[in-house]
Amino acid sequence: MTTEMRRRPAVGAQVRRWRRDRGLTLATVAERSGLNVGYLSQIENDKASPSLACLASIGEALDVPIAWFLIDDVAPPQVIRAAERPTRSTELGRTEQVDGGRSRDITIVEVVGPPGTRTGPHSHAGDEHHIILRGRFRMTQGDHTVEAGPGDYVRWDGTIPHDAEIIGDEEGHVLIVTLLAKP
Repeated sequence: MTTEMRRRPAVGAQVRRWRRDRGLTLATVAERSGLNVGYLSQIENDKASPSLACLASIGEALDVPIAWFLIDDVAPPQVIRAAERPTRSTELGRTEQVDGGRSRDITIVEVVGPPGTRTGPHSHAGDEHHIILRGRFRMTQGDHTVEAGPGDYVRWDGTIPHDAEIIGDEEGHVLIVTLLAKP
């Protein structure tokens, strides 16, 4: 592949963005980076392609990692509206998939159930993180049992058999984040 056919990284828009975000002039960035104002202007207008050393100097002057200059098109954040979340009934109660089932590396569900219900012993791949939102839970993993209430956090290895029961007289709400096993 010839040099003309290679696409030069266009960093100008990102350099300009971070310079403006920091409220700095080209002259200030030039002074801080040790680079010429005209050269910085050419970089911002994508008329010059800076070396990594120059990008590092600009990054230091703007207090940003140089990788930020190489970010091109960024996909917008995904928003899953509450009304769009898949729900299903489980042993413990209603389960709502907070992440909409669209995440690649985690699942996030909110489980809501009446007092006295329990999941029954089960296991699955991945670490499981629990944040108790309302009510009280008795959570058992192997030989260990803990009681947890609003604001408490419990983490365990999902491959070890575990069980959760809603105790007390209040409906239980727990947010569960499960890290999916890597292939």
